Amino acid sequence: MPPDRQTPWLAALLAATIVALIVSGWQPYDRATWLLEVLPVLAAAPLLVATRRRYPLTTLLYGLIFLHALVLIVGGTYTYARVPAGFWVQEAFALSRNPYDKLGHFMQGFVPAIIAREILVRGDFVRGRRMLAFLCACVALAVSAFYELIEWWAALALGQGADEFLGTQGDPWDTQSDMFLALIGASLALALLSRPHDRALQQLPPVGR
Repeated sequence: MPPDRQTPWLAALLAATIVALIVSGWQPYDRATWLLEVLPVLAAAPLLVATRRRYPLTTLLYGLIFLHALVLIVGGTYTYARVPAGFWVQEAFALSRNPYDKLGHFMQGFVPAIIAREILVRGDFVRGRRMLAFLCACVALAVSAFYELIEWWAALALGQGADEFLGTQGDPWDTQSDMFLALIGASLALALLSRPHDRALQQLPPVGR
């Protein structure tokens, strides 16, 4: 979808995001955890609005960012370990823990990989599809690793109060599995969406115009 035809659709996504934030923030399970979980949404939304005309993104990427925002907002509302949908999956597959946080970390690889791809392709920073895919996966893993560092810093700063934010549910390998899920998400995004993303990029004006 060309940028000049995106406006109504993007306005609807922005309105839906604001409504979701208001509803989720009305009576979250834990206010501090809610703020920590939705902080990326609160930071990204104004940035995307501010850069909409100067550096518009593809419709595909805007849609993916919106889906990721919803995952974060829902996780913030209940805390990841208490999301009802996660309990349904846990019961259906006889899992030992609520797996909703793994969806969050999957999206943490899936969406940043396409963000990195869009920036690298539009800036003509990389030549060769294999190197492009490799670097996008590396960026997604870097984002995941940095988020784990944020969780560590939160644990040091908040002590016991960080338990809801960390959401490890007693899993000693939670950090490693989080980053592995991000790698899977990035790999699937690149495998499934590279061609549609290329077509979407062709509809954008050159950078700088």
